[in-house]
Amino acid sequence: MRQSALFKLESPVEWAVSDQLVGYEPAVSFMEARAMAIAEGAAREMVWLLEHPPLYTAGTSTRDADLLSPDRFPVHRSGRGGQLTYHGPGQRIAYVMLDLNRRGRDVRAFVGALEAWIIETLDRFNVRGETRQDRVGVWVRRAQRAAGAEDKIAALGIRLKRWVSLHGLSINVEPQLEHFSGIIPCGISGYGVTSLTDLGLIVSMAEVDMALAEAFVARFGPIERVEPPEALT
Repeated sequence: MRQSALFKLESPVEWAVSDQLVGYEPAVSFMEARAMAIAEGAAREMVWLLEHPPLYTAGTSTRDADLLSPDRFPVHRSGRGGQLTYHGPGQRIAYVMLDLNRRGRDVRAFVGALEAWIIETLDRFNVRGETRQDRVGVWVRRAQRAAGAEDKIAALGIRLKRWVSLHGLSINVEPQLEHFSGIIPCGISGYGVTSLTDLGLIVSMAEVDMALAEAFVARFGPIERVEPPEALT
């Protein structure tokens, strides 16, 4: 994992948490408008934590063959990088709208910083997350299975609009893991998907949010808690 070369800013990032499920299309519309406002200097940077109803999203590198159950859940074409992924209740999504004009225009460093943020969050629950050169996302080793067995616990995919980021990452807290069976997640076969609950941890979403906030502040700078966007369902 590449060390972050991004600037850590002192101006606070707005930090919003939605308690209700948020529809995918309204969330993307909000992100796009907010990213434009950030680029124009009309709004502050923002991180938005939420959960979606069950759905699949298809990134710009999606292969049709990786959608195994096309009629199972809604499929949303997405402008983010990457391939197919699942979102649903019990999965914490962090939509990250940060200004790389101010933090350094280094896409690889930014992706590395997001990976490090996930790993540092998991570490607070004594879960060792790791990255792989040939596979996107964050992985955990499964010692109780065959040697070399690994499962994916977190995914990430971003898009830049005038050097402001959209989309972000997801961490599996307690989703229905069987829902991932309708796709080949991120186009990677031969590996499983796991969650904090699947690893035997009883962790609330609020605890994950607290860990995310602490790790974010340490890596990216201060936050200011704000109300989430209104009624995007």
